[in-house]
Amino acid sequence: MNETTPNVKSAEDLRMMILKRELEEMAKRDAERSKKDDQLRKFADDFLTKHVTDEERAAIQKLVQNAVNNGKFEALVYSFPSDLCTDSGRAIHNHESFWPETLQGKARELYDRYVEVAKPQGYKLKASIINFPGGMPGDVGLFLNWEEDRI
Repeated sequence: MNETTPNVKSAEDLRMMILKRELEEMAKRDAERSKKDDQLRKFADDFLTKHVTDEERAAIQKLVQNAVNNGKFEALVYSFPSDLCTDSGRAIHNHESFWPETLQGKARELYDRYVEVAKPQGYKLKASIINFPGGMPGDVGLFLNWEEDRI
C-alpha cells in the first residue's frame, strides 16, 4: 500500500464499532431504567409511609380550579402505580364495588378524606386505570367529579 491510499477498516473493525455502539446504548438504557426504578422506590416509600402534604392538597385544589376554569366537571386529582394497590389494580380495572378497600397509603388517606369531607358536599370520586404499558394495568387515576346527578 502506498501513502496516498486511505486507511480502509476491516469488516471486523466495522462489526466491532457497531457492537461497541450497541453496548453503549444498552448501558444507557440500563442506567435510565435504574434511575426510574430508584424514583419509583422513593415514590412508593413516600406513598406508603407518609401522609398527604399541604402541598399535595394545594395541588389538588389547583387541578380542580383549573378544570372549573375550563368548564369541566371532573379532574384527575391524583395518580399512582396500580402495583401500590393490594391487588395491583384488579378491582379498579374490573369496576368492582370494593375497589376502595384495595387502596393503601396516600391513596387511602385521600379516599377517606373524600368520604369524610367531599362526598357529603356532593362530590363523587372514581378510580380508573389510566394507562396500560405493555398491555398491563399501569397507573391508577383518582377523578373528582362535581357534575349534577342526572335523573
